Amino acid sequence: MTPLMANNLDYLAARLHGRRSRMAEAERLDALCRTRSVAELSRALLAGTELQAAADLQRRLVQDLVRELAGFRGHAGGAGSRLIEWMLVRFQVENLKVLARGFATRASLDDFAAHVPRGPLRKGFLQAAAIYRDQPRPFFLEAALDRAWFAELLARAGAVSDEDEEVIRALVRQEADIFHLMLAARGRFHYGLAPELLLPLHVAGTNIPRGRFAAMLADSDLATAAGRIVGRVIDSLPPEVDAEALEALAWNRFARLANRAFRRSHIGLGAVVGYVGLRRVEIANLITLSEGIRAGVASEAIRARMTPRAGLEAAHV
Repeated sequence: MTPLMANNLDYLAARLHGRRSRMAEAERLDALCRTRSVAELSRALLAGTELQAAADLQRRLVQDLVRELAGFRGHAGGAGSRLIEWMLVRFQVENLKVLARGFATRASLDDFAAHVPRGPLRKGFLQAAAIYRDQPRPFFLEAALDRAWFAELLARAGAVSDEDEEVIRALVRQEADIFHLMLAARGRFHYGLAPELLLPLHVAGTNIPRGRFAAMLADSDLATAAGRIVGRVIDSLPPEVDAEALEALAWNRFARLANRAFRRSHIGLGAVVGYVGLRRVEIANLITLSEGIRAGVASEAIRARMTPRAGLEAAHV
């Protein structure tokens, strides 16, 4: 990393510490949960801008995050810039997953693949999706997209070489393992999909190696499978073991790792990557909040669904 690029990164990281203080979390999130209309929430979040529809607010929040993240690329060089660029691709993946829900029943795999951007995403998608050519479920197309993105994300994080590499890789591995966890929890134990269909979706290089993932898929129940990843992806088993509770616990850990990267790095790429993770958690919480307000859910019930979610960790194994 050149001295100029390092200075740019230090400057960005220093600015991000100021932005962190304005995030919707802790007491500020508590206050926002007491708002009773989408318009009121949008005024509080967007400096007086009033949006009436939850979908419009959600779209604006995501767009603002994309613009913010795109502005980070010029402050990092080499592997750091490539990692940030790939984080931006996540938003394309989410849009493609929405598109996949229609293509899986109305058009062919090749037609859908033409919509996937060339490069690592399309290559990885085609490798995974070829296994599911005869499977009509959108689940497999969406999972193939996720697998392709995670494989490249792990590769780019692995190329980072500075004092922050450990905290960056820990955060990236956690998100990939949330994907693995949900393949088991939803794919195997909710949809009842065969292990041999799910195992090819495994992404190497995480805290759930392929052998452990295969064992999870072969387990007779979700609680047994989840017990294999305590201390790796979740900190403990929840009182009631189901997909929603496990996912919440895994995102709790993600938020903690993002905060660790942000704090431990202070200035540097780790602070930037940690900040991005924290912002993604913030946006997810605000989307949950806007949906809760739209549906007329009580503020206490909305707050209870935020990340980090309290009251889940009970049984240690």
